[in-house]
Amino acid sequence: MTGALALGVATGWAGAELFRPSADAVGSADHVLVEVTEGEVGASIHLNTVVTWPATHTVENAAAGMVTAVDTDGTSPVDQGHTLYRVDLRPIVAARGVVPAFRAIEEGVRGDDVAQVQTMLGELGFLEGAADGRVDARTTRAIRAWQRSLGVPVTGAVAPGDVVFLPTLPARVRFDPAVVQVGHRLAGGEAAISVLEDAPAFTLPVAASQAVLIPPGTQVQVTAPDGSSWPATAEAARPGESPDVFSIALTGEAGGPVCADACASVPVAGESRLAATVVTVAQQSGLVVPTAAIVTGADGSPAVLDYQGGLRSVQVIASARGMSLIEGVPLGTPVQVRRP
Repeated sequence: MTGALALGVATGWAGAELFRPSADAVGSADHVLVEVTEGEVGASIHLNTVVTWPATHTVENAAAGMVTAVDTDGTSPVDQGHTLYRVDLRPIVAARGVVPAFRAIEEGVRGDDVAQVQTMLGELGFLEGAADGRVDARTTRAIRAWQRSLGVPVTGAVAPGDVVFLPTLPARVRFDPAVVQVGHRLAGGEAAISVLEDAPAFTLPVAASQAVLIPPGTQVQVTAPDGSSWPATAEAARPGESPDVFSIALTGEAGGPVCADACASVPVAGESRLAATVVTVAQQSGLVVPTAAIVTGADGSPAVLDYQGGLRSVQVIASARGMSLIEGVPLGTPVQVRRP
């Protein structure tokens, strides 16, 4: 995990008038009395989630010349025939295929790279019939029509740098900024284009002490770039780059991406950091007492001591930040809290 580890800020909740002293009873030298009252209990940790777009493939640029325009910024997937960038004003176009562009596609050439160009031309409406892997008069006419649509010289041949074959389309891509940038000169052969996964990865870098507070299934709210909230779920913590750092992957609803249908708002270049609220204890409402008022009965079950010292069994629903949500005693019951 790259980048500095974010420090977490813990937050707890409790309702107003939580622990006022009983009006009917006073404490003693070893304890004070507080009333069971209504309130809320919960806790969270505020961290940063690191967001990156993993790459599945890297593809070389085959064009030579000056980059004169970049036509996609990665916010939307590209598809067959989409112009990626321009070299010496000539469009460099995306096409589906696993065979790299390595030669001119012209009259008499045969091969799988030809079939890839034919498939693109067919899907764009320039070629009728099957992609048979042969450049004949039919394919040459289609190439000429495609070139006219792009506004480039009509030669009937596709130069190696005219098309970038990507293994899957549609796909989101990222350019190496040191290579594909307006004003940069290309020689051909540069590893320039990364094909990205369908969605970015969200991870929480945490200290070992924080990791134990975030078991698998913990609910997390990620603040989106527009200020809205993306619900997420924590997976199991994994060792990070150093012994005291762990990485926790986040998934969205139903195991989908955290950003759901708004992933285009996450920049494809580098890392993004978004605020995240990790709910370590879900906020709940009910009757509350200080956790210090909870004692253990003879059978090991939780209890409280009333103002006379009588043991009253309770059920502890949740505890956080020195407060406990309980059931088993009425609202307003005075209970003992031992003095420090």
